[in-house]
Amino acid sequence: MSDSTPATPRPTTTVKVALLGAGNVGAEVARILLDHGTEMAARVGAPIELAGIAVRDLAARRTVELPEELFTTDAEALIDAADVVIELTGGIEPARSRILRALHAGKPVISGNKALIARHGRQLQDAADAAGVPLSYEAAVAGAIPIVRPMADSLAGDRVDRVLGIMNGTTNYILDQMDTTGAQFDDALAEAQRLGYAEADPTADVEGHDAAAKAAILASLAFHSTFTIDDVYCRGITGVTAEDVAAAAEAGYVIKLLAVCERCAGGVNLRVTPTMIPRDHPLAGVHGAYNAVFVEAANAGSLMFYGAGAGGAPTASAVLGDFVSAARRLVLGAPAQGAEPHAQLPAVPMDDVRTSFSITLTVQDRLGVLARIAQVFADHGVSIYTMQQKDDPHGSAQRSEIRLVTHRGTNKDLMATVEALRELPFVEDVTGVIRVEHAD
Repeated sequence: MSDSTPATPRPTTTVKVALLGAGNVGAEVARILLDHGTEMAARVGAPIELAGIAVRDLAARRTVELPEELFTTDAEALIDAADVVIELTGGIEPARSRILRALHAGKPVISGNKALIARHGRQLQDAADAAGVPLSYEAAVAGAIPIVRPMADSLAGDRVDRVLGIMNGTTNYILDQMDTTGAQFDDALAEAQRLGYAEADPTADVEGHDAAAKAAILASLAFHSTFTIDDVYCRGITGVTAEDVAAAAEAGYVIKLLAVCERCAGGVNLRVTPTMIPRDHPLAGVHGAYNAVFVEAANAGSLMFYGAGAGGAPTASAVLGDFVSAARRLVLGAPAQGAEPHAQLPAVPMDDVRTSFSITLTVQDRLGVLARIAQVFADHGVSIYTMQQKDDPHGSAQRSEIRLVTHRGTNKDLMATVEALRELPFVEDVTGVIRVEHAD
């Protein structure tokens, strides 16, 4: 916990806003504050003033034309002069230090910084609680989709058992293109970059790191515990081939980069992996660069939140929703509600999770192969759910392709089974090792 003296939120005649960052989202936030500030002031209950915009480079090009006199490189002075701070710079430092500076001074903070919240969210929330001011970060998870506040407030009286999320628009676009057009991964990625869905360096997206940060944030809220990105098992989509996608489609599945946070083994497992889901599951119909979060709760049942997961204007909408809520509390002098992680459930390691695999084998077509493969599964305590043998797709009469889906088993046993299959002398290749949801 912070040792700063709690600051009582205070009524104010004008709410002065410090905006840190003027990228795609920051520029849109500034535009909306300037163009619609009067309308927003009616909701807040006081006039709103954009006090300034802190940036690293005053000469950098912006996506929105904004008054030059608003820009400054002195973020600390801007924070000190403001009533509310909106942080949209990204990264860990100096964003963390600047947010702590604002919180220790009793100023509400709104952030869209998923990497920071996923790694240091507990420290920042403790500082906010000690100061009696809100720390809000709706924009850090799934862009415009309202999921953070519903999870923290609307479902606070329920027991959330499972959260499944498509939380990265870039990877969803790529996999959707591979599914609907038959495109190879590299071609779908290039198209995503051309359309502006993917960065020139797409590593954070395609390797799953972006979705993992969001999963840590959402799991902390859903399960009233503290998780960081280090608790998330993460595997990206770079190994998914057009052949994998086609095979999944033939079996009635679609492949998505899925974030899964679920209760198991006395704690919560957090993972982000390419996953096959049945085509009749609501998440299977999430196309293009859209995001969706599917929640399974004990009393509310199944809920799905769907919408634009990225983009300047959609994400700015989430930022300004948090801003109006925080500014209204400030004007009314209402204290913030703390977010105590009372459950403190442990993160369950991947080895202990029960899951299912889809596995594709290229084998020599000879007597006894199927029996030996079945014996490997039996030796490792893994049951086969479905098995299909097909001719070799490359036309060889001496080889066959075997596609299997397992019943649920521990991840440790499933991985050991895959490794044992690779050691068999008649198995020439093991590909398409992908997790499956609802296999049994």
